[in-house]
Amino acid sequence: MVDKNIYIVQGEIITVVSAIKRNSRWNTHTPLDEEQDPLLNSFSHLKETLNNIKELSDVEPNVFLRPFLEVVRSEDTTGPITGLALTSVNKFLSYGLIDANHEAAAEAIENMADAVTHARFVGTDPASDEVVLMKILQVLRTLLLTPVGAHLTNESVCEIMQSCFRICFEVRLSELLRKSAEHTLVDMVQLLFSRLPQFKEEAKSFVGANMKKLKMRAGGMSESSKWKKQKRSPRPPHHMVRSASGGLEQAPPATLSNNNLTGGDLFIEQVSLSVPDSMASSMSSPTDSGLDTCSKATSREDLTDLDQSSSVATTPGTATSPSTEPGRLDAQSEGRQVDRAQSASVESIPEVLEDRESVTEQSDSASIHDMDYVNPRGVRFTPQQTQRDGAALIPYSLPCLRELFRFLISLTNPHDRHNTDAMMHMGLQLLTVALEAAHIAPYQSLLGLVKDELCRHLFQLLNVDRMNLCTASIRACFLLFESMRGHLKFQLEMYLKKLMDIITSENMKMPYEMKEMALEALVQLWRIPSFVTELYINHDCDFYCSNLLYCLNTFINFNLMHNAFPVSGQLYTTHLLSLEALLTVIDSTEAHCQAKVLNNTAQQDQSAETVLVEGEAFRSIAMNEIELKVKIVFILFLLAEKKEPTKPQRFSSCLPDSQELLDIRNKKKLLNSGTEQFNQKPKKGIQFLQEKGLLSSPMDNNEVAQWLRENPRLDKKQIGEFISDRKHMELLDSFVNTFTFQGLRIDEALRLYLEAFRLPGEAPVIHRLLETFTDTWHKVNGSPFMTNDAGFALAYAVIMLNTDQHNNNVRKQNIPMTVEQFKKNLKGVNGNTDFDQDMLEDIYNAIKNDEIVMPDEQSGLVKENYVWSVLLHRGATSEGVFLHVPAGSYDHDLFTMTWGPTIAALSYVFDKSLDDAIIQKAIAGFRKCAMISAHCGFSDVFDNLIISLCKFTTLSSESAENLPTVFGSNGKAQVAAKTVFHLAHRHGDILREGWKNIMDSMLQLFRAELLPKAMVEVEDFVEPNGKISLQREETPSNRGESAVLSFVNWLTLSGAEQSGLRGPSTENQEAKQAAMLCIKQCDPEKLITESKFLQLESLQELMKALISVTPDEETYDEEDAAFCLEMLLRIVMENRDRVSCVWQTVRDHLCHLCVQATESCFLVERAVVGLIRLAIRLLRREDISSQVLLSLRLLLMMKPHVLARVSREVAYGLHELLKTNAANIHCTDDWFTLFSLIECIGAGIKPPASFQVTSTSPDIDTGAQSDSELSHHHSEVSLDRGYTSDSEVYTEHGKSRMPRSVTDVDVASSGWLVVGKDDLDINKVPASGSKPLLNPLVNQYSLTLGQDMGFHDTKSLIKCVESLSFIVRDAAHVTPENFELCVKAIRVFVEASLNGGYRTHEKKKNHKYDSQKSRVRRKPREKEGASRRAKASSQRPSRSHSDDEEDEGVPASYHTVSLQVSQDLLDLMHTLHTRAASIYSSWAQEQRHLEVAGKKIEADSQTLWTSCWCPLLQGIAWLCCDARRQVRMQALTYLQRALLVHDLQTLDAVEWESCFNKVLFPLLTKLLDNISPADVGGMEETRMRACTLLSKVFLQHLSPLLSLPTFAALWLTILDFMDKYMHAGSSDLLLEAIPESLKNMLLVMDTAGIFHSVDSRTGYSDLWEITWERINCFLPNLREELFKQTVIPQPGRGPHTIPASIKALSSPVPPSTPPMPTPVKMSPQISTPLSHSHMSQSPLILQPLASHLQVGGVPPMSLPIILNPALIEASSPVPLLPAPRPTDLSDTPEVK
Repeated sequence: MVDKNIYIVQGEIITVVSAIKRNSRWNTHTPLDEEQDPLLNSFSHLKETLNNIKELSDVEPNVFLRPFLEVVRSEDTTGPITGLALTSVNKFLSYGLIDANHEAAAEAIENMADAVTHARFVGTDPASDEVVLMKILQVLRTLLLTPVGAHLTNESVCEIMQSCFRICFEVRLSELLRKSAEHTLVDMVQLLFSRLPQFKEEAKSFVGANMKKLKMRAGGMSESSKWKKQKRSPRPPHHMVRSASGGLEQAPPATLSNNNLTGGDLFIEQVSLSVPDSMASSMSSPTDSGLDTCSKATSREDLTDLDQSSSVATTPGTATSPSTEPGRLDAQSEGRQVDRAQSASVESIPEVLEDRESVTEQSDSASIHDMDYVNPRGVRFTPQQTQRDGAALIPYSLPCLRELFRFLISLTNPHDRHNTDAMMHMGLQLLTVALEAAHIAPYQSLLGLVKDELCRHLFQLLNVDRMNLCTASIRACFLLFESMRGHLKFQLEMYLKKLMDIITSENMKMPYEMKEMALEALVQLWRIPSFVTELYINHDCDFYCSNLLYCLNTFINFNLMHNAFPVSGQLYTTHLLSLEALLTVIDSTEAHCQAKVLNNTAQQDQSAETVLVEGEAFRSIAMNEIELKVKIVFILFLLAEKKEPTKPQRFSSCLPDSQELLDIRNKKKLLNSGTEQFNQKPKKGIQFLQEKGLLSSPMDNNEVAQWLRENPRLDKKQIGEFISDRKHMELLDSFVNTFTFQGLRIDEALRLYLEAFRLPGEAPVIHRLLETFTDTWHKVNGSPFMTNDAGFALAYAVIMLNTDQHNNNVRKQNIPMTVEQFKKNLKGVNGNTDFDQDMLEDIYNAIKNDEIVMPDEQSGLVKENYVWSVLLHRGATSEGVFLHVPAGSYDHDLFTMTWGPTIAALSYVFDKSLDDAIIQKAIAGFRKCAMISAHCGFSDVFDNLIISLCKFTTLSSESAENLPTVFGSNGKAQVAAKTVFHLAHRHGDILREGWKNIMDSMLQLFRAELLPKAMVEVEDFVEPNGKISLQREETPSNRGESAVLSFVNWLTLSGAEQSGLRGPSTENQEAKQAAMLCIKQCDPEKLITESKFLQLESLQELMKALISVTPDEETYDEEDAAFCLEMLLRIVMENRDRVSCVWQTVRDHLCHLCVQATESCFLVERAVVGLIRLAIRLLRREDISSQVLLSLRLLLMMKPHVLARVSREVAYGLHELLKTNAANIHCTDDWFTLFSLIECIGAGIKPPASFQVTSTSPDIDTGAQSDSELSHHHSEVSLDRGYTSDSEVYTEHGKSRMPRSVTDVDVASSGWLVVGKDDLDINKVPASGSKPLLNPLVNQYSLTLGQDMGFHDTKSLIKCVESLSFIVRDAAHVTPENFELCVKAIRVFVEASLNGGYRTHEKKKNHKYDSQKSRVRRKPREKEGASRRAKASSQRPSRSHSDDEEDEGVPASYHTVSLQVSQDLLDLMHTLHTRAASIYSSWAQEQRHLEVAGKKIEADSQTLWTSCWCPLLQGIAWLCCDARRQVRMQALTYLQRALLVHDLQTLDAVEWESCFNKVLFPLLTKLLDNISPADVGGMEETRMRACTLLSKVFLQHLSPLLSLPTFAALWLTILDFMDKYMHAGSSDLLLEAIPESLKNMLLVMDTAGIFHSVDSRTGYSDLWEITWERINCFLPNLREELFKQTVIPQPGRGPHTIPASIKALSSPVPPSTPPMPTPVKMSPQISTPLSHSHMSQSPLILQPLASHLQVGGVPPMSLPIILNPALIEASSPVPLLPAPRPTDLSDTPEVK
């Protein structure tokens, strides 16, 4: 089967041949013509060949291509025929008929390129001719883009490109054709540069050789005669062109140049490109004239003889005539010059790519620059060398790309007059394509062009005022710096400065769009990963570079904030771009932080403990970890790049740490400062740097010289003056030695030298400078001249020549020197011989063409050139090393530098903009800044951010009345508020100062009543629902207000006020709803609930912020303070796990509020309740419970009247505390605190003096006493003696003496005398080992505790009794630590509740207070105070802290309650009394079992009596004196039961005596009072029962009592009471009962033989005598009734004698005892009735007897005797009856 491709070729042959034949030339159809005609002949040969083969590949491609190419080359063919041949060639390429792997393919391709680029045809009309040109473009494109195109040589590629350029730049061609050429060029450049990675950089010598071959000379066609033999033609040329010289003219090697572009059009020079000639279509017919040829250059295919004037060769060659514009196609005839163009159909592009497999799959429409170049696989374009005419055909490679690149760069030179705007734009467009398609940096030959010409031209284009050029230039710059900034350090600096100049330009001609574009360019650069970081490292951290990043940031910020905002609030594009630039840095930093957070999450989970370490330590660990990771990434990055990183000298490593960078930046600041000073006065600058340690002192010349050379900012003039100074001769030597003069010609070395400083004007100075220079130059170059002087003279001559050639002043006067004059001037100077003349000529030309610049004196292009050369020079040194760093390496440092301007700018934009999108953008920026600052641990940044945002919420600036409306209608404020709270919730850890602003905002929300209900409702103990609102609820005004009053009010109100009364408008209501909704979304409560997750430091700052809203004399609003206090307390409770860290702060604050308060108010009430709430929650925590309980003593330190007002809250709170936490209280001190509190608030007792703070106490200033200070107040309670006596427990430990009581429970009221109070002790034998007490004690012989009681609140009392009841009734809560305190407390409440607490029922209106009314506001805010705080109607119902209904007398309900209290107390005392023995024995047993050290618990009767039974009996006895009959009777029953209980039988005589003295006698004494005047009968009964109880107890325990030494005194006291009670009643009840009791006692005693004595003469003891002596006073007949036979006369007793025993009793106190504090005198009116006399006398406590009273063998007494005055009366010989007495006892000398 025949190959289909053969048919295709045959078809094309038929098409072309038929077209040729149709042409008028071939109208004779003889076969001879056909054979003779070369074109038709070759087609017929081809037909024969094709007929004889089966496969097209059997013949060489050249065979079937040649006839078609001949048609293309022939200048006899018309355009349409040439067009058909071109179409056929294009088809062969597109269909892939030429096998790229065929050995003859290269030759075929080369022939094709040559033919198409040299196509000739007869022109017809312009439109048809352009069709042919279009086809040429198409073929060239297809040729280059198909796989076979890789066989093209460098020369062919250059010819192809130049052909396209000529069509592109020929203005006379149609727009369509030129645009097609443009697109073709784009595709070609794209392909060529995408193949760049396949080419290798060649050796320099080879490159040089090639470049010479390709280099296009600038001289023009005059060089054509030098063309060498062409190797292009595959066969002897069919058409020869005779040159003028008669030889064959051959096309020269191709190069591209725009140097010969005149008049703005590209001229393709024949010297460099043979392409142009091939385009000349010359016609013999005058109508077919081509371009006007003034050139002799044609290609070898030109058949026209150039000598014939008729034949006009249309060559694009350079015109020798100045009138013709080279490069233009002069249409003097219809013949058109055919520019060769390559064209490849779009469809062929994917085919190319597939064959080369150089990219991943692409769509059909894919363009080459979408390719990511990879090293190609598949079809390899290896240099396939095909022999042709003895020369090898080498496929194109880097040389043609370099030549193309150089040509494109030359097109962009704005200073070249040939370059039109269109050409420059085209050049930029193609350069952009090249940069997009290839990575140029690895190729040094290309990189050199980029660094110098390309960058320079691009920067120059930024100055032109044509937008399209600027835009294209900026785009190309971006591509350069994106990929090659590592090689363009200083170019980048210059570029950024130029952009800044454009943006800040105030030139009115500068279009706004240009500024936009420049900003856009900045933003685009900013978005390059790690670009900003690299700017920072390479410029800001380089000693001699600008602080680019800092300047740009400041500049962008300035641009954003100081370019006036439009009034509309619409931002300009420049504002938005500036914002975007700032946000770009923030975005990337935030993204890095997020990534690090995600990476570290797993690690943080493992090491959660580490996080709790103090913040700073953790942060530094985190930073070190991050730095380590970055370094690892960087090392991997370098390994991937496979190159050794170059490290700048200033860094210690390729990735310096933050500290090193900081040091460099500090050093840079100093260097800049030193430079400025040097530029004013060199000496000063050097001195400054020496002081700062940057230069050594004394001066090191080499070091200074090096600094002068490397610091580009130094003033050249100052350097010149400094080094030329005579004092610095050595420095000059060092300075010259810093140059490398080796191998430089003297003028080159001098140029280098003189550009480093400005040559001073004085001759001696110049002489010195040049002399040092020539000496050094001469030495390093091996002394090329005869003498040093010769060198000096030549150097001087060079300077003179420079001035002569370039100084305008000199040139005006003289004609510049010629080279001959220059040589003549130097004749014989070189040691009497001449210098080398060629050298002098070179020097002359160098100076003439390139001035030695004194930079400061120049401007314009000269200066620009100098600055550029310096830049290139610096880039070539080690200074130009550019460090690449991984993204995210120095985010920490960057953020430190940029956060200030960024937050300021964000705030500004947020404030000014009205556009929602921009507001959201700003908010996103704020959030990202917050995230970064939280991640890096920058609390100052976060605080700043929160403070900025808080301003926008309007919460702190608006008044509370307007706030709901203003805030609710301001969307921006709501967004700000949500952001503030969101950030505080999310990053609260890092918040410090900012808490203050957030809390201020919270406070404003509270005032405006916008907070959720849950936040303003707080726990309360007294309210029934357990909650109380911190805000006043508005209540309707009093209905009691009369109509008239309302009318008057209405009349007096102004209109505005009236409208205010009507209620808020709909808008306002809506706004308030919106505000409330927004605040709900903010979730402010979360700040409190989430506070447990805050770092400790942040938590402490938050608490500080809340505490700072304390009562302040100036602006003090009580409700505000209460709100802050409540938040503080809630935070403490949320943080109970670590409360010990913050407890002291909170405690001090509460102390300040409670202890310092001089009057009760709402805030104090909340503080008190708060303290107790804290205690309730925190007592379960072992670590803090003791401190918390100690802190409750703050309440005892409050001023008593203030405490009294909050007693009900405390009572209810303590009840709650004990119910929940009694089991957690273990220490006596803590129980002491609690019981003291219970007594103070329930019974109105004044707090212990030790807790009272005096106003002069220094503790006030410090806020409070610490817990440890408080704790020592009670430390003496546990004295080391084995037991605690009741007397100690009841003593106030801090008092110097017991204050005189002022209540009706006075010590004096008991009728006892106190003698020698300091020596008072318990009735026990001293042998018990007790230590003498150090403190004055309470009188134990009274039923009361002698406490100073104030008023109490009944409800508090009831609650406190409930609390006591709770403790006592649960055996688990009664402990050795609290037992005695509990007993004492019960007794205190017994006293307080006596008579139903009548004492409290005085008029108490002045004690009431309303917790709402008393919320003080010292200085109301202007508008607020009047309207909000002083609303009479807005106060909640009063909350009285005395009894609610006590105003008028005592209501009936009260009696029921108080009766219940007394009954409860009785029951409690009885319970304790009966259980005491078992409780104590169980404790003792437990202690023995546990062998606990410490105070030993004894369960013996002695301990029980002292600690428990006696106090309880005294308490019950005291209730027997209650005015309420029911209570009295019940108490007596309980007392009787208690005294006769079985456990008490174990007591010994001393305890029973104590029972009489401490319980029964005081009770009987008290009952003699007129306790209940209304209930006379009841009182009689009570007294009778009391007397009966006395005699029962006496008789039951008679036997132990008899062993007492004081038995006589005891007995006489009993008789004394019998006497009094006989006369106490008004009825007969007592008169009958007492004699009966007395008879019983006497009979029993007599039976027991107590009155009998063997020794006495009568048989009766002294006691018998005394007894009857006493009884006779009130029952004179009793003895006769009972003992008739025993009445004995009493001789020897005068009326005024006192029995010995009594004498002994009343003897003076021994001198050893200390004097009594107050002498106790007995009442002089003993004759007054007893019921009164006992009221006015104190108890008398007598010292141990001086002479012992001997009573019937009873041992002598050794303890003090406690007597009633009645006892003394009883021992008087004169009967003491109510009637007036004849004698007065007070006259007796013994009693004082």
